[in-house]
Amino acid sequence: MDLTTLTSHGAITGIGQVPAPALIDPEIAAITTDSRSVVPGSLFVALPGVKTDGRQFIAAAVAQGAVAILTDADGVARGRGYGVPLYSDPVPRRALALLAARFYGAQPKTVAAVTGTNGKTSTAAFTRQIWASANLKAASIGTLGIESSDGLVSGSMTTPDPVALHIALSDLAKRGVDHVVMEASSHGLAQHRLDGVRVIAAAFTNLTQDHLDYHGTMADYLAAKLRLFEHILAPGGVAVINADIPEFTSVAEAARAGHHPIIDFGKAAGAIRLIERRPTVSGQVLVLDVLGRAREVDLPLVGGFQAMNALTALGLAIATGIEPDQALAALPRLTGVRGRLEHVATLKNCATVYVDYAHTPDGLEKVLDALRPHATHRLWVVFGAGGDRDRTKRPRMGEIAARYADQIIVTDDNPRSEEPAAIRAEILAACPDAREIGDRALAIAGAINELEAGDVLVIAGKGHEQGQMIAGVVHPFDDAVVARNAVAARHRTTSRGEDR
Repeated sequence: MDLTTLTSHGAITGIGQVPAPALIDPEIAAITTDSRSVVPGSLFVALPGVKTDGRQFIAAAVAQGAVAILTDADGVARGRGYGVPLYSDPVPRRALALLAARFYGAQPKTVAAVTGTNGKTSTAAFTRQIWASANLKAASIGTLGIESSDGLVSGSMTTPDPVALHIALSDLAKRGVDHVVMEASSHGLAQHRLDGVRVIAAAFTNLTQDHLDYHGTMADYLAAKLRLFEHILAPGGVAVINADIPEFTSVAEAARAGHHPIIDFGKAAGAIRLIERRPTVSGQVLVLDVLGRAREVDLPLVGGFQAMNALTALGLAIATGIEPDQALAALPRLTGVRGRLEHVATLKNCATVYVDYAHTPDGLEKVLDALRPHATHRLWVVFGAGGDRDRTKRPRMGEIAARYADQIIVTDDNPRSEEPAAIRAEILAACPDAREIGDRALAIAGAINELEAGDVLVIAGKGHEQGQMIAGVVHPFDDAVVARNAVAARHRTTSRGEDR
């Protein structure tokens, strides 16, 4: 695609060429924000970043073959004199997203998105499963990568950069995938990564404290989430909103301002109302009112928050054209997501071990509350907190653990560049009776070795992650694998015929 065709797309209203000597209209072969990825024919988008300023690498990009530059007003001075067309835009991240959508072209005909602090990954997976049950070729994009009906799975893509996102969407469309659901993170929304995606249904799960190191305040955090309904959701697109959260009115107002129909869900909802929830041995029974008709569904997942995730997915399915009866019929066949309240082991004495990604106060509270009815003896939790992230979460998580769990071990999560002991100390200040075992593998093994009949252990914080970041180095680590190995080791060393 030649540069003039690419940059003259009507939707990109802010972009303008900086006056320069007459140049030939170059053919654009690729778009990138990373000067190291520039190939001959690239459009290099020079953006200021949180850690690195891409405007410093304009010269390097041109030297590697970039034939045009897009930047902001501050980057214009650095881009002059290199003999390539130079474009400026007041919101270059938005321009990048729209250019990527224009350049890579194809998207699946039905795209849904889900935002919120917790529940995005499970909701996306459940929505994909409901679509697949209706014989639709479906895929999900998010924390666990890209997963489609044909089993395609790749690395984490929690709202990827616009170029990677539109390459993925184009590839899925070419594979025949016609329904895609994606996680919409607050970072991705604030940085315009979804601008240019044709979203026809958008869901809001909840809002609890997280990412304040980036957004600063809860108001700014909410504002980033609301962009999905204010700027991304297509005209006529449906908003699916949790009716039980304090932010319902704000989200609904944003949806109504864009003339988007609303499907609400939850105990206070009118469209998908949760009347009753009854725990069972392996899941729960949901009594629902769906668009005025009573329904009862066996859900093979534990926990109130998983019920809400399933209802969010039900709302998205209905919003994208699936008949309610067909969507409801898929709920008893839903399978959980890797690292989300994942049952990883059962001991000989029937004590159970779960792994969950809960790394926020709200997430930890929900997972402990979900497992409490299943612990006939003691509820255990092993957890820590991430370094270089919102420190105010740490004592709150400690307080929640002390309130819900009978046995607590505070360990390391991903300390990153922080001193691990200092992170643990901030948690322990709110749960002084907890045990402290810094080595995560030893903490998990220690808990498993003490589990008695009727005990339930949840290892929280890392979920599906395959590594642990300590002092800038990522060490291989998988909570589920470590837990299963510890259970196997305990069984091998059990000296009597039955476990305690």
